[in-house]
Amino acid sequence: MAKWVYTFGDGKAEGDAGQRDLLGGKGANLAEMSSLGLPVPPGMTITTEVCTYYYENGETYPPELAGQVDEALASIAASTGRTFGNADMPLLVSVRSGARISMPGMMDTVLNLGLNDTTVKALAENAASERFAYDSYRRFIQMYGDVVLGVSMRHFDEKLETLKYDKGVELDTELDADDWKALIENYKILVQEETGAPFPQDPRDQLWGAIGAVFGSWRNERAITYRRLHAIPERWGTAVTVQAMVFGNMGETSATGVAFTRNPSNGEKALYGEFLINAQGEDVVAGIRTPQDITEKARIAAASDKPSMERALPEAFKEFVAVCDKLEAHYRDVQDLEFTIERGKLWMLQTRSGKRTAKAALKIAVDMVEEGLITEGEAVKRIEPASLDQLLHPTIDPSAKKELFAKALPASPGAAAGEIVFSSEEAERLAALGRPCILCRIETSPEDISGMNAAGGIFTTRGGMTSHAAVVARGMGKPCVSGAGSVRISYAEGTMTSGGVTLKTGDKITIDGATGEVLLGEVPMQNPELSGEFQRIMGWADAARRMRVRTNADTPHDARTARDFGAEGIGLCRTEHMFFDPSRINAMREMILADDAAGRRAALDKLLPMQREDFTQLFEIMAGLPVTIRLLDPPLHEFIPHGDEEIEEVAAALNVSADKLRNRARTLDEFNPMLGHRGCRLAVSYPEIAEMQARAIFEAAIAAAQKTGAPVVPEVMVPLVSLKTELDFVKKRIDATAKAVMEETGQTFTYQVGTMVELPRAALNADAIAEAAEFFSFGTNDLTQTTFGISRDDAGVFLGAYLRESIIDVDPFVSIDVDGVGELVRIAAEKGRKTRPDIKLGICGEHGGDPASIAFCESVALDYVSCSPFRVPIARLAAAQAALNASG
Repeated sequence: MAKWVYTFGDGKAEGDAGQRDLLGGKGANLAEMSSLGLPVPPGMTITTEVCTYYYENGETYPPELAGQVDEALASIAASTGRTFGNADMPLLVSVRSGARISMPGMMDTVLNLGLNDTTVKALAENAASERFAYDSYRRFIQMYGDVVLGVSMRHFDEKLETLKYDKGVELDTELDADDWKALIENYKILVQEETGAPFPQDPRDQLWGAIGAVFGSWRNERAITYRRLHAIPERWGTAVTVQAMVFGNMGETSATGVAFTRNPSNGEKALYGEFLINAQGEDVVAGIRTPQDITEKARIAAASDKPSMERALPEAFKEFVAVCDKLEAHYRDVQDLEFTIERGKLWMLQTRSGKRTAKAALKIAVDMVEEGLITEGEAVKRIEPASLDQLLHPTIDPSAKKELFAKALPASPGAAAGEIVFSSEEAERLAALGRPCILCRIETSPEDISGMNAAGGIFTTRGGMTSHAAVVARGMGKPCVSGAGSVRISYAEGTMTSGGVTLKTGDKITIDGATGEVLLGEVPMQNPELSGEFQRIMGWADAARRMRVRTNADTPHDARTARDFGAEGIGLCRTEHMFFDPSRINAMREMILADDAAGRRAALDKLLPMQREDFTQLFEIMAGLPVTIRLLDPPLHEFIPHGDEEIEEVAAALNVSADKLRNRARTLDEFNPMLGHRGCRLAVSYPEIAEMQARAIFEAAIAAAQKTGAPVVPEVMVPLVSLKTELDFVKKRIDATAKAVMEETGQTFTYQVGTMVELPRAALNADAIAEAAEFFSFGTNDLTQTTFGISRDDAGVFLGAYLRESIIDVDPFVSIDVDGVGELVRIAAEKGRKTRPDIKLGICGEHGGDPASIAFCESVALDYVSCSPFRVPIARLAAAQAALNASG
């Protein structure tokens, strides 16, 4: 028979900390604390497998579950001397959620379950306190009514506030037993009115209602959102922990609190937390009463006149400190603890690895190495790579007041404030005047690149985490919030509206790319600081990793930023971004409008010195490190205006007729540009473009080598290759150009020609392509699109449903699809090495900065990953963790 329920308590347990997947984090750690002999109220954990069964079988339970729950309740009764539902010595329980990864506040909890009109009297008699008993009962009706019966907590709060107002008191603690009795009757009337049924009196009905509510909360909106933001698969489910109640609201010798064994904000080795005397757990976080400091040191620092736990309950405090020390030593990590003191006796209700800021995580990891608790490798593995974003960008001051305008996707970290602008031109104008702005667009396109560069941050109502806005913003190190579907932008009116609030051009907003929040007005910021601990952790990481980390950089600023963050070369330079510069785009348009190759070459001659200077600067900054330059990739129509007004304006500037420009735009228009005339197909149709770019690359390599003294070995990358013959065609032109430059300059140089593997056919035929290619760079953005047959800019419409229904566990544009896209990468790597054993293999899509994707890259032994500049430290750390995990 399947085992669905695991018990714990009395110094023993059926589970342990290693069973997080089955028991959830809460259940596993309660079992572990019980086995350690710590004071844990006895209880049971209903496994995550029941949650899976519940949703797969029409929200029903396994037939054996009820019997196993009854057996566990009997075990708890034996430990406590109290029986569930008994009228004389009733056992009361809490019912809590517990996923394998902590999701604080996202799911539901019910306390004091088992109380009814009869058992409340027994509780009052046993505790010798009517006030305590009826306080507990009203809390239970509130919580159960809200969580299980769907009666809004607002209704309960209104009745409580009315009672306090009528009594002329401010605090709940000032109400007596008769007050609670009267409120309970009002609560029961409220439940009857709202649900059409009386408040349930049968404890077993109460229990199964609460269990169902906790499983049901796995799919509430806040839990779904949290899972999406933290890439937690829906199929994991939650466990349910049912535990004997202990009471912190039994008078002045009782209390409840939460604490961290070290400061989770700055990493200081000091007990950090809050507690309340004569209270239950939710009081500490609800803000109804001001919590008190646990230690005397913290009380003094806070200038509080309320006694610390150290002073008010010295014996319990002493025992709690010993428990904290024991748990931190046992888990060898900072612990986040929940506890209750019932009439002077300490009870531990939860321990888990404490969530902490990146700054605190670095300090704690370094300190624990110095304390001999963990090794340097373990310290590297303790840091969440993505959390380093907090250290690399300005962030919103945590003490600042915030007024929310909209919430969307945190597409690029950091924070920025400024005036609202709706066009790139306006962003550039304000930037020239020194006025910070936020570029607000329905969606961005490559033509917005200059406006994005000028703006302090980017906000879009469409697109996802890998949309154009998100990718470019991360590359620029600018904050971006994308996909705010609740916001309506009107370019014509110069407004954007959300939730009844309308903002206009010039109004000021603040965007937080770490949370996805758009805030009204200018919110105070704090600048990033890279601590000594950061440098030490990164030093240990660099010593541990095998893969190199390059950057995706198109400008000198990007390249310098990436070098400062430790980049070991450029893995992708997108040359098309250089052509969108206002001083160059008309020359590019002249080339597109030319009637023959001679006309195109004349226009390209204007672009040659500009491209040469671009590449020279990049080579100089990289000073001998590898630089991969991708030849022109996007379709030409992206460089041509489409609106009548802009067509007239550009035609006048180019001294051509508007009709010619309009006809050319019409000729270049495509039904599916992503699969159209782009990449190497452009180089086949217009080889003079590839020849100009190759010449610029080689002449720049010579100039940079002469200036820096470091030899430059440029890597010329041909995009969107699917046939070896395509690469042969383009490579022949590149080689001919290299020979011509050597002859003209009298200089020799080394270079490599390779391709971007971004089509399934290229991956499947990598052995043939490797005959011509000296390196492969996996462009996993397009490889994901072409493997799945979906557009990353449109996928947001349905991927949310796929994630919600567990069809997929993670957005494939965020973390690489190992079984499909990853398998193509694996095949291409194996075939490429078979043909050319020394072939260089890397990845340059957005996945190059994703820790989970980097772990995959380590598993197929890629030589490097390449990512946006501000993700370089993240990639360095993730690559180290992947190497450490691979080595065991």
